[in-house]
Amino acid sequence: MTNNQKQTTVIVGGGHAAGALLTTLLQKKYQHKVILVGEEPHPPYQRPPLSKNYLTGEVDQGSLYLKPSSIYENAGHQLRLGVRVVQIDRNNKIIRLSDQSTLKYDQLVLATGSRVRRLNAPGADLKGIHYLHDIADADNLRQQLVAGKRLVIVGGGYIGLEVAASANKSGVDVTVLEAADRLMQRVTGPEMSAFFYAKHTNAGVDVRLNTAVTGFEAGEQGCVTGVRLANGGIVPADIVLVSIGVLPETALAEAAGLPCDDGIVVDEFTRTADPAVLAIGDCTRHRNLLFEKMQRLESVANAVDQARTAAATLMGERVPYTSVPWFWSNQFNVRLQMVGLSQNHDQRVVRGDPSDEAFVVFYLRGSRLVAVDAVNLPMAFMVGKKLVYQGKDVDVEALKDPSTELKSLV
Repeated sequence: MTNNQKQTTVIVGGGHAAGALLTTLLQKKYQHKVILVGEEPHPPYQRPPLSKNYLTGEVDQGSLYLKPSSIYENAGHQLRLGVRVVQIDRNNKIIRLSDQSTLKYDQLVLATGSRVRRLNAPGADLKGIHYLHDIADADNLRQQLVAGKRLVIVGGGYIGLEVAASANKSGVDVTVLEAADRLMQRVTGPEMSAFFYAKHTNAGVDVRLNTAVTGFEAGEQGCVTGVRLANGGIVPADIVLVSIGVLPETALAEAAGLPCDDGIVVDEFTRTADPAVLAIGDCTRHRNLLFEKMQRLESVANAVDQARTAAATLMGERVPYTSVPWFWSNQFNVRLQMVGLSQNHDQRVVRGDPSDEAFVVFYLRGSRLVAVDAVNLPMAFMVGKKLVYQGKDVDVEALKDPSTELKSLV
């Protein structure tokens, strides 16, 4: 193909990664034609508000969109919404869509995201049992969250706890059932788990740990009336939210013969094994030059940072992905900001008093800082982000000493 002929780049997906890529390509004045194919009827949008201020009705649907559709279209890009990609033919560089049409591509970017992990238990298909992943899910759930109703949330991770806080604020009677012995066990340490347990219970949320769910009770017309527990008990419910994590959406890539391992495998330039196919966001297991192991991350920050790397790759630039993972969660009046990966730490340092609702937990491996969790302390988060990125040893005694200025450690 000669240089003056426009190539076609197709982006599959309509979430934050897809939207960030399209936006970055606009900013970089990408000269080729871009077509975004999204299964939902909405232009790319942000999902975090779905469990928070969108669920409570404080913001409207339009505010979720990364940009209005007209911005993309005015730049000559095309949105194909409400249609699903059913097959990728890599040999002929063609994708087939659910409306029987086909698209040819020169470059393909998979931003297929994730899907909710479903609970396989008796009664799991009853009316009134919800999952929260997209705008339609949030709209359906919001209609049910009326003051005085009984909401049971299965799962004590970020999303479950954010919904618990939002529903509690709306006057809903909330119970959280968590199978593990502490909240958010997969992503944070015991001090942070204990803080959020106290925060929720003090607000009137009934939080039950070490509580496994075995099924659901049915009432009239196939509606859920209760959640059955492994200990034989039943928790009455008008509404149930199952929030037990997500799985990477890799089916398209797998069927196309691309290597997948709990995510579509990509290198530090977001390239798959096929040079014509990139992948970004929740659906990828990627190489980050800061870490020894391949990672799969479920976060807006990762989606945006991988989108920037993919945009550079599409523009012919070599800009490897070297971002430090970071995450956040808003619950009640608390903003939790997290940076790094804390799973393999061997020492924790707590600064500040959790009862003041402003404290930070530093996670170390030896004398190297690997992660930071900060509650209502944005400065500690920012300093932590720099220290984790630098990967240097830190003075642990200075970290412990509240009189030491955190900035002095950078």
